[in-house]
Amino acid sequence: MSDDLARYGYRQELKRGLSLRHLLVYGLVFMVPIAPFSIFGGVFDASHGMVPLTYLIGFVAMVFTAVSYQQMSRAFPVAGSVYAYAGRGIAPPVGFLAGWAILLDYLLIPTLLYVIGANAMANVFPAVPQPVWIVAFVLVNTVVNLRGIETTARANNVFLVAQLIVLAVFVVFAVIAISNGVGGASWSTKPFFNPEEFSAPLVFSALSVAVLSFLGFDAISTLSEETTGGNRVVGRATVIALCIVAALFVLQTWLAALLVPGITAFPDADASNNAFYDIGRSIAGGWLEVVIALAVAIGSAVANSLVAQSATSRLLFSMARDRQLPQFLRVVHPVRKVPQRAILLVAAISLVLGLFFVGQINLLASLCNFGALTSFLLLHVSVVSHYLLRRRQRTFGLHLVVPAVGFVVIAYVLVNADVHAKVGGLVWMVVGLVVLGVLRATGRSVDFRAGDAALQEQEDEPARR
Repeated sequence: MSDDLARYGYRQELKRGLSLRHLLVYGLVFMVPIAPFSIFGGVFDASHGMVPLTYLIGFVAMVFTAVSYQQMSRAFPVAGSVYAYAGRGIAPPVGFLAGWAILLDYLLIPTLLYVIGANAMANVFPAVPQPVWIVAFVLVNTVVNLRGIETTARANNVFLVAQLIVLAVFVVFAVIAISNGVGGASWSTKPFFNPEEFSAPLVFSALSVAVLSFLGFDAISTLSEETTGGNRVVGRATVIALCIVAALFVLQTWLAALLVPGITAFPDADASNNAFYDIGRSIAGGWLEVVIALAVAIGSAVANSLVAQSATSRLLFSMARDRQLPQFLRVVHPVRKVPQRAILLVAAISLVLGLFFVGQINLLASLCNFGALTSFLLLHVSVVSHYLLRRRQRTFGLHLVVPAVGFVVIAYVLVNADVHAKVGGLVWMVVGLVVLGVLRATGRSVDFRAGDAALQEQEDEPARR
């Protein structure tokens, strides 16, 4: 494994100890198996009740991006995710912009999750101020991440099992309630397709909301230098994790939609925001409503934030290693083998922003996703550039059709994103262009091509023989 990194000009600094199972758990925790709990009402309103159909289309849309991640992680098994893939597949400046774009997403996601968690906990424990919860969440996650990637992996196992138990409890009570006709519920496929309400613009409008639940599978690639089992493990985990979470999303939203029969939208914003909690109370009582609320709070502010902090620190480490960010971020703890200063910086940013944006969930959410979607566009271009143009392969289905479809879908979602997200995201990218100009002017631009050319020469040698 260290030889693989040496071929790209890097040393093995992070600790390898993650298997396919660890990566699957990591990806599932990042995507949050119970993510629809918190946004079910919004997607229900936008899709006129066809929530499971929306998530099914969202899965199809995202699977093209997952396959592109799979292909590039096999080609370049290094940390840095889309930063490394676009930098090596297209050109180093493009790689910087891809890394800069997804950095917006990665830096704001922990903040958003802390604010969501604090808001949820305030509903359960109203006497405790929300800033107190934010400080507590940041401290817990930072300590766990600083103890090493294996400690993070063990914590992920606990969080994933807890979420799956809550989801299983909901599924059992929902199935019983539907079978007994609670509230007029009955078994139906109408949430998958309602001919009276269906239209392509309607569903794709809802898709721009639902697709955000899938963001997180891409973070698996940031752990490439901490995995065992070869460079195919990361790509395999990316696709499998996406498939598993999609099945869970479709199942829970189908059952929930059946439990609110006869409507295609909730009467007001409060009813929409609390839709899943109200469904839980209707099928099992107040205790399930509280359990669902706690699961959302802990799943977001602890479990999801934990892996988000981990992924962000690896991206910062990778870009700092290539002199694209300040060098202090590349420091690795000599014993625990984690990028400790990058972890602490993410914690500090999350704490400051979390305290500043307390209660402003919608504003943060509108800014979080522009970066990820922009970087996905560059990822798809890098697949075509690397495999068809640079390596001159003729695998048009996998390396042209798949990234082209993925590009079109992501572009559609991005164009239809919230206007605040587009304005804020474009400002962030303009700042990135300025930073890139400074780096190039000061001679700190990175050149991947020399090492990659030597690597390509080694790979082509057996074919010439």
